[in-house]
Amino acid sequence: MKNVIITGASGDIGSKIASEFLALNYNAILIYNTHKPTVSHKNAFCFKCDLTHEKEVEQLVLEIVKKFKTIDCLINCAGVSLFGQIQDLTEQQFEYVINSNLKSAVFTTKYVAKNMIQNKCGKIINISSMWGKVGASVESVYSASKGAINAFTLALSKELAPSGITVNAVCPGLIKGKMNSHLSKDELNELILSTPLGRIGTPEDVANLVTFLSSNKADFITGQIISVDGGFANNSAF
Repeated sequence: MKNVIITGASGDIGSKIASEFLALNYNAILIYNTHKPTVSHKNAFCFKCDLTHEKEVEQLVLEIVKKFKTIDCLINCAGVSLFGQIQDLTEQQFEYVINSNLKSAVFTTKYVAKNMIQNKCGKIINISSMWGKVGASVESVYSASKGAINAFTLALSKELAPSGITVNAVCPGLIKGKMNSHLSKDELNELILSTPLGRIGTPEDVANLVTFLSSNKADFITGQIISVDGGFANNSAF
């Protein structure tokens, strides 16, 4: 049985990714900080960790490796959003977004990669955002954090390729869920109108691509930044 680590597993996208991997008969190792995932399954294992603290991450991965021996897939899905104008940004807000979206993925990958390198195989998938590709007004720091994830993905794919590890990023567009709850009805409709497929995406749309990239059907795919956004990023004036 294969083992997958999913960070941010209590979110809308993370929980759906977990469900899809469980349906594929993986052991799903679900990492959360505040809200424990509600996934109920004999192959689901929940671990609490503040991924913005490197020492906690190191101890967590050691514990996981001791229990499961090998890590086949890592899905870096933990993240937060920030909506506001740059002149109102505080240092605390900046650090919160960068630590949650970038630092957590970097250090989780650091310790998981050690196990994958030893085994000469593994799949790493970073959940980014379409805003990391095109940028969003009044979401500049969030966009910057996701742009950094994309660059991290590209560089890491080259670094880990000799060890048989693939690294890719998935960039969701407008996805139904709590992260877009700050949008008004008019703002939501405007974004839908700017999406060529004319609808909001679902967590399942994202999970379908993640599970494909984690499969042996994607063994020759690495260093890719793939959008799941209904065509928005190619059509955006935002």
